[in-house]
Amino acid sequence: MIFPERFSNLPAYAFPRLRALLDHLEPGGPVVHMTIGEPKHAFPDWVTDEIVAHSATFNRYPPNEGAPELLAAIAEWIERRYEVRVDAGTQVMALNGTREGLYNAAMALCPETKNGAQPLILTPNPFYQVYAVAAQAVGAEALFVPATEESGHLPNFSKLSKAQLERVAIAYICSPANPQGAVADRAYWTHLIGLAEKYDFKIFADECYSEIYRGEAPTGALQVATEMGADPDRVLIFHSLSKRSNLAGLRSGFVAGGAESIRRIKQLRSYSGAPLPLPLQMASVKVWQDEAHVIENRRLYSEKFDLADEIFADIDGYQSPDAGFFLWLPVDDGEEAAIKLWTETGVRVLPGAYLSRDVDGLNPGKGYIRAALVAPKSEVAEALTKLRSCIYGQA
Repeated sequence: MIFPERFSNLPAYAFPRLRALLDHLEPGGPVVHMTIGEPKHAFPDWVTDEIVAHSATFNRYPPNEGAPELLAAIAEWIERRYEVRVDAGTQVMALNGTREGLYNAAMALCPETKNGAQPLILTPNPFYQVYAVAAQAVGAEALFVPATEESGHLPNFSKLSKAQLERVAIAYICSPANPQGAVADRAYWTHLIGLAEKYDFKIFADECYSEIYRGEAPTGALQVATEMGADPDRVLIFHSLSKRSNLAGLRSGFVAGGAESIRRIKQLRSYSGAPLPLPLQMASVKVWQDEAHVIENRRLYSEKFDLADEIFADIDGYQSPDAGFFLWLPVDDGEEAAIKLWTETGVRVLPGAYLSRDVDGLNPGKGYIRAALVAPKSEVAEALTKLRSCIYGQA
């Protein structure tokens, strides 16, 4: 059987790598999973009722771009959240989860060449792995821009050369960042959007953690682009209900941006998309309209972050994240730390190198582990206490 050569060198995905690293080893205590960002808080009780109420529409093909009711609810949410008006019919499209959207947007919008050369797609390093495979799929070169402590755990695009910037077609940026929890502020967005305007590239803003924050709500990319009067097609934002509403299994998200970009994404999706079933779309309408459960969700995560701050307060290099629900903890070697923690305590975390790529012999995630604070507070408290004792040698 012949497979596309362009995918032949893909590294193993993070979680199969983790299973290969740990599954043959016995856990050293009761197993606590802190690896995957799968929310465990309760979603609203009425979600299931909404699905059942619309279950008769399971026998209908759902509209590829999203039901009008859902697109309207999303547009209204964008205006409430970011004070930006978008046209529901032309500037919003429903997604079957943001990963699908982040991949297919590159398929629809990345040109074959940029200024006569192979296009570049910028991605933070560490990063959500779909960014890199999207670049490979469209024949672009993925340029991994370090997002390290020195750069505030966000990629420093100002260090790119003029020759590189002239080849950029798309810049992926995740804010709040996975895995570090760093948030791009207004100045950061202004600078990046200014570069995109000057060198004519698009920004794909992965904002799926935007509603899990401490303190002030993160500034949005579309919000700043609108204030700047940037080209309406300059920025596309990607959101979902997975983290915001603890509905990872609903697979409900959206992309919003300029009308021409959304038109092209819709056109490709009509051939290759997998739209969300109508009962799930109708449930999503009500979820986007409700904020009470989001506020409660945020409160629960804030309690766990306060707990982490207390446990790791005097650990050298510990940085309390501004948003998201991960801890990005410094260690000597992420794989060694994950093995030690698993075999001595049963706590399972993800080596940071599995979320990064080697560039010039360096992997910016190698000296970290990622721990997801998705379990109940009491379980998180016990696991983090074990982690501190095991990895940092302090009870």
